[in-house]
Amino acid sequence: MVVEYKTRTQVVVEAIREKILTGAIKAGEPLRQAALADELKVSRIPVREALLQLEAEGLVEFEAHKGATATKLSAEQVTELFELRALLECELLRLAIPKLTEAELAQSEQLLQQMASAFHDVGTKSSWSELNTRFHLSLYKAADRPLTFEIVQNLIVNSDRYIRVHLLLAGGINKADPEHSALLNFCRKKQVKEACQLLHNHITGAAREIVNILLK
Repeated sequence: MVVEYKTRTQVVVEAIREKILTGAIKAGEPLRQAALADELKVSRIPVREALLQLEAEGLVEFEAHKGATATKLSAEQVTELFELRALLECELLRLAIPKLTEAELAQSEQLLQQMASAFHDVGTKSSWSELNTRFHLSLYKAADRPLTFEIVQNLIVNSDRYIRVHLLLAGGINKADPEHSALLNFCRKKQVKEACQLLHNHITGAAREIVNILLK
C-alpha cells in the first residue's frame, strides 16, 4: 500500500477548504492566521501558504485593511451564471466558426499547449484558469458581436472562483483538456452543430459538478 505524504501546508489547505465548503467558515468571515494556527496546531507559515493556495482556488480573497476572508459561494448563482454562459457562448461560437481564420485557430492551439504546460508545472498551475478563459474567448472573437462578447467576458469574470473550484477540486482540468481539443477540432472542420453541442455540455457539466461540491 502506498502511503501518501502530505506537507503541513497541504493538511492546512484541506482543513480550511473543508470548513469553507461545508459552511463552518461563513462567506465574508475573516480568516485570522494566528487563530487558525492555534486551532490546527501549526505555525503561521503553513497557514499563510494555505491561504494563498486557497486564494488561487477562489475560496479566499485578500482585501486591503481586512486581510483574508472566505468568498461567497452559491449553488444558485452557479446555475444562473453557467446557464447564461452556455446560452451566449454557444451563440457566439455558432457565429464565429464560419469566420475563424487559420491564424486564429493557431492562436487557440497555442493556448491549449500553454494550458497543458501550466498544468504539469506546479509553479504555473494557478495560471490555468486565465489560460482557460483566453482559450474560450479566442474562439468567440470572430463572431464580431462586441456587446455579446463583453457580456460573456463579464460572466466569465464572475464565474472565475467557481471555475477554479471545478478545476482544482472536481478534476476539471483532466476533463477539460480532451474536451477543449475536441472543440478546437470541430471548429477547424467547421462542424458548427457538433462544436456548439460539445461547448454546451462542457459548460453545463462543469456547473453540475460545482453545485454537487457546494451542496455536499
